[in-house]
Amino acid sequence: VPQDYREPGIVSGYREPRSSAAACLLSAFQMSNETLNIWTHFVPAWYFAWQLAAAPRPRRAWPFLAYLLSCCLYPLASSGAHTFGAMSHRARHLGYFLDYAALGTYSLGSALAYSAYAFPPEWLGGTFHLCYVPVAVLNAALATGLACYSRIVEPARPRLGKAARTAAFACPYLFDSIPIFYRLGACAARGCAGPALPLHGRHTALALLAGLVFASHLPERLAPGRFDRLGHSHQLFHVCAILGTHFQVEAVRMDMAALPAGAAPAALSTLIPMGIGVGASLAVVALCSASLGRVRQPS
Repeated sequence: VPQDYREPGIVSGYREPRSSAAACLLSAFQMSNETLNIWTHFVPAWYFAWQLAAAPRPRRAWPFLAYLLSCCLYPLASSGAHTFGAMSHRARHLGYFLDYAALGTYSLGSALAYSAYAFPPEWLGGTFHLCYVPVAVLNAALATGLACYSRIVEPARPRLGKAARTAAFACPYLFDSIPIFYRLGACAARGCAGPALPLHGRHTALALLAGLVFASHLPERLAPGRFDRLGHSHQLFHVCAILGTHFQVEAVRMDMAALPAGAAPAALSTLIPMGIGVGASLAVVALCSASLGRVRQPS
């Protein structure tokens, strides 16, 4: 198995490299070290799609609907990348590039929802609030670029690649969550309470746990070969991320319900940033895909 396909602590269970698309689809029903990576994101993608289809559509719901759409896209793109990751070197990279673009879109969708519904009242209309969504658009494109770059440099410099990919996921999350961190901290200090805050807290805890298992490769680093097919860090990362997103959806739904009746974000204030962010991320994917011919293929 080429080094590009290997993960620290995972000894066996790899699929045959350069498989056909049909063989990759069939492998989703055969136990390998990717099988649960596929299903732990494919099934939740349709759960969030059901949530999107059932969501009410008042005027105030535009940011929530855009956010829910991003919650469908990122697990679906991830599932596709893991399913077809045993194809050619180029197809493998392209699948993960699209996965990273979907994650960038999810970070932007979260920012749109937080800006509309979850900001502390005392921050509304301030400089940070006005700059928040434009910076999130930039973050989505930069995160996609950094994550794609991490795959390009990883064969030659694996530590740099892993660090760059972790930063690409962590930085947009930390920026998006500034208003949530403030609300959680302020309410802990003042003893206030609200129905959405415990859910935001659960989402935060699961996001931090997901980041920890992703970066550490635990538990398989401690017992190489014992978690090849079941229980390795990437599966735990998927489960933590999906559970965290579930709590985030419910928290944002409660924040939206608590919004004053007259406070309805304009549709364009959602559609324009989302369109720019998605377009920029896809442009980054196209540029990185074009550069793959100059990348040394691992053996």
